[in-house]
Amino acid sequence: MEILAFGVQADEQPLLERAFAGHFALHCLDVFLTADTAPLAAGHESVSTSVNADLGAEVLEILAAGGTRMIAQRSTGFNNIDVAAAERLGLTVARVSEYSPYSVAEFAWSLALAVNRHVVRAARRTREFDFRLNGLMGRDLRGRTVGVLGTGKIGAAFAAIAHGFGMRLLGWDLAPNPACLDLGMEYVERERLLRESDVVSLHVPLLPTTAHLIDAAALRLMKDDALLVNSSRGGLIDTEALVEELRRGRFTGVGLDVYEAEAGLFFLDKSLEGVDDDVLARLMTFPNVVVTSHQAYYTVDAVQQIVDATLQNVRDHAEGRRGPNVLVPAVPGP
Repeated sequence: MEILAFGVQADEQPLLERAFAGHFALHCLDVFLTADTAPLAAGHESVSTSVNADLGAEVLEILAAGGTRMIAQRSTGFNNIDVAAAERLGLTVARVSEYSPYSVAEFAWSLALAVNRHVVRAARRTREFDFRLNGLMGRDLRGRTVGVLGTGKIGAAFAAIAHGFGMRLLGWDLAPNPACLDLGMEYVERERLLRESDVVSLHVPLLPTTAHLIDAAALRLMKDDALLVNSSRGGLIDTEALVEELRRGRFTGVGLDVYEAEAGLFFLDKSLEGVDDDVLARLMTFPNVVVTSHQAYYTVDAVQQIVDATLQNVRDHAEGRRGPNVLVPAVPGP
């Protein structure tokens, strides 16, 4: 059985090829799965997709008509997948339930530190041999309050780093995480967390109940000099509302590794053709905003774990097992 993998990054391809060697034939494409590229999968029983793939009903129907029976998504999030359509079409869909939480947690703090200490602006200056310190003053983190929205494995790893900085920890989630309680985290209502936190970091999945979790009202609750970090999913923040608050001069810094309209932009080179997304363009004009292209997970450790889990998902399908990562079971299983 040959696997067709869409949206494979250059750094990722050797890891995929090495893992699949001796198990399945693998063909890697750097194009992302869309309605236009889905016909390429014709004749492939299994395909593997990246986080920004379009797995809506139209694409799933094209895949199913071409003979695809299994989709192995190389990410934890699955908000891009029409699960009901996949079930109707008899497709097995699996994801990667977990990978190194430290990759995302450490990068979230990289963003927080970068905006707090104006690292990007300072680096740009010194490249031009401008060594002035004007406008580069940051703040100590020790003794300040960090609010963690979502305290699963990634949120807990983020909180552990904050604890190492000597910060006061506030958390918000459906249920307390014992690991966070052991760090001294106090669980509070979302509104209180937003009002009291000097740093707010998002670590919840994107679901209908969490879409625009940080909307205009939530942003207005935050301190004027707060730091906001999002390394989870772009749709958690109402970006237009965020731009409006930034326009008013609020927030010391904002670090974003995700953007709600990133599909068709992130992971691609748009430097020659430009971008017609006015909201993103406006967002990136603010000197206290750092935007990166969904790279928080992108460490050799995390990607290797994603690759290994993807291989196991394909093997489970090929051998008629329902593995623990299956979202839509189209094969008998316990």
